[in-house]
Amino acid sequence: MLKLQKNSLFLLCTFGALLASSCEGLFNKEDDRVPLARVGDAYLYKEDIASFIQDDMSAEDSTLFVTNYINNWASKQLLLSKSKINLPEEKLAEFDRLVNNYRSDLYTRAYIEALVLQAQDTAVSNNQLQQYYEREKENFKLNEKLVQLRFVGMSEQFLDKDQVKAKIRDWKESDKTYLDSIAVQFKKMHFNDSIWVSASRVVEEIPPLTPVNEGDYLKKSQFFELQDSIEVYLGMVTNVLEVNDTAPFEYIAPDIRQLILNRRRLDYVKKLETEIIDEAIKKNEFEVYDKEK
Repeated sequence: MLKLQKNSLFLLCTFGALLASSCEGLFNKEDDRVPLARVGDAYLYKEDIASFIQDDMSAEDSTLFVTNYINNWASKQLLLSKSKINLPEEKLAEFDRLVNNYRSDLYTRAYIEALVLQAQDTAVSNNQLQQYYEREKENFKLNEKLVQLRFVGMSEQFLDKDQVKAKIRDWKESDKTYLDSIAVQFKKMHFNDSIWVSASRVVEEIPPLTPVNEGDYLKKSQFFELQDSIEVYLGMVTNVLEVNDTAPFEYIAPDIRQLILNRRRLDYVKKLETEIIDEAIKKNEFEVYDKEK
């Protein structure tokens, strides 16, 4: 049997206190709140609107805001009153049921989320990610093209373009070191060609590339030199995965982690709901009557 922890009990007490305070309000004979407007038996109080008045409002703006708020409130109250008179009883009953269900959902969701937050294990090991990936690999098909590449963007007046071009192509350790040393001269750069990037993201970063021409340049082992009116772009594509290829682990790992956490959450909520019902039955707080009687 799941034992409610201290924080869970605190939440229960808090909800209980809120309900109790609401009940106490029903029996208060004196009300020291300052009314701003009345429609029938409904009142709008100064306290209801105070939190909407910003400190930086001028006196004129504040007065205008309060006036508009009161008029909007009154309009809604009057429409609500007339709707209760003119709508069919069955429609009113349906709306009341929807409102009650919505209120119930708000409370229960807030309570369940609080329990989940305090109980959920968010640690996911790389081994767990790998196992999930291998088990579900066939379900991880790409819906967009991915590329691995390195590139730089530079001014068209850049003096050592040919040297940069050679180093982007060769990519020895000394080439990386050199390009890192002059990186401040580049308008854009991306040297980590072990990372998978969507083709659409590359198109965003390199303006001369478009969805129409990217197939000519974003190909495996393809070097490209592109230019627009502002910059020259030099790039080397090292690898490509097409739509419907299996997504690489390192690209899909964040999504797998979220899938695992979502599954844990669903399992926890299902277990919680089952144990709450079991506990209520044992305490004789819940029973289902024989439908045949």
